[in-house]
Amino acid sequence: MTPSRPGFVIVGAGLAGAKTAEALRDEGYDHEITLIGNEPERPYERPPLSKDYLQGKTDKDTIFVHDPDWYSDHAVDLRLNLAAKAINRDRHEVVLESNERVGYSKLLLATGAAPRRLPVPGANADNVFYLRQVDDSDRLRDLFRSIGQVVIIGAGWIGLEVAAAARAAGVAVTIVEIATLPLLRVLGTQIAPVFVDLHQDHGVDLRLGTGVKEIVQRGKRAAGVLLSDGTRIESDAVIIGVGAAPNTQLAEDAELEVSDGIVVDGSLRTSDPDIYAAGDVARAFHPLLSTHIRVEHWANALNQPATAARAMLGDPHAVYDQLPFFYTDQYDLGMEYAGYTEPDGYDQVVIRGDLGTREFIAFWLSQNRVLAGMNVNIWDVTDTIQQLIRSGKQVDPTKLADPTASLTDIADAP
Repeated sequence: MTPSRPGFVIVGAGLAGAKTAEALRDEGYDHEITLIGNEPERPYERPPLSKDYLQGKTDKDTIFVHDPDWYSDHAVDLRLNLAAKAINRDRHEVVLESNERVGYSKLLLATGAAPRRLPVPGANADNVFYLRQVDDSDRLRDLFRSIGQVVIIGAGWIGLEVAAAARAAGVAVTIVEIATLPLLRVLGTQIAPVFVDLHQDHGVDLRLGTGVKEIVQRGKRAAGVLLSDGTRIESDAVIIGVGAAPNTQLAEDAELEVSDGIVVDGSLRTSDPDIYAAGDVARAFHPLLSTHIRVEHWANALNQPATAARAMLGDPHAVYDQLPFFYTDQYDLGMEYAGYTEPDGYDQVVIRGDLGTREFIAFWLSQNRVLAGMNVNIWDVTDTIQQLIRSGKQVDPTKLADPTASLTDIADAP
């Protein structure tokens, strides 16, 4: 280790932060690396918190990014349960809540996102839960063993996955969603009903197109919700999953460019050439899409660090161009989604397979070009879907919808 100049500092000890430290070592960086996290646990992956770990199918040891000794073995100074409170860009220092100052030559911000709070009366009552950290998942798992019914506010990916876990534990579930369909913004009106049917088939009471006026309390504890239409639903607990907001305060205070996340270029560099950002907090320019996007999914936190590490080390060709990718597991439905499109960015949805049996591939197209694809209970097609998206070529929607036509042949055709 060569202490001749300040090392690299990473703020945020989640998946993105840990993988950046790993990538820096893999690239041969031999100066100091300081990894700072505000949680007591060493870096871990978040998808299991609403999936297998929440359902008790996997042990806690399986969620961690590295073994406990990895950080000392690779000379990574891992500082946990400690928050960064400021960045002094002129002095190239990160100021910790302990008032210690850590110098850096390059800094990566991987501060992630935090659950959006629901601004209604009763939201701070006991037995109101959010899910972001491993201890949140532990509390929910214990909760499901002790209650009979729960209301989940929000029918996004987290809300639906938590609903599936609650039903697996035998808890009666009511989901309240202000939109007329779950996942409407992501999936649109043709595909979102698949998740309505899925959850109704498993006994979930879906209340769609209505908001929450109040979380009703009995003493200090949540006892149900009062909907905007006047309906009252009794419940032993309330779980709120209404999205997440990027943790940008540190960047804002340092006067970095921020707009729905920390704005970075294709190399994940911020408006300060010595500061980078990756993971949920980064709103990165995507060269294939020719726009900035912020994607709160595991694949970004897993894959962006390799690009960030090369860029921090001065590689002028380091560009992050992987397509957004995410997945979900709910009951007997497994799904993978690749690509990106805004709700008004496509002009047709092509279905290959059967929505009713929940075995299909859905493609979102614009002018016969594939923008995104989602395979449900059909496997080993993600690479081909991504090939179709990356090619940018026009395809025949009729062939795309035909299960007897080879998807590989369609992707390989000139």
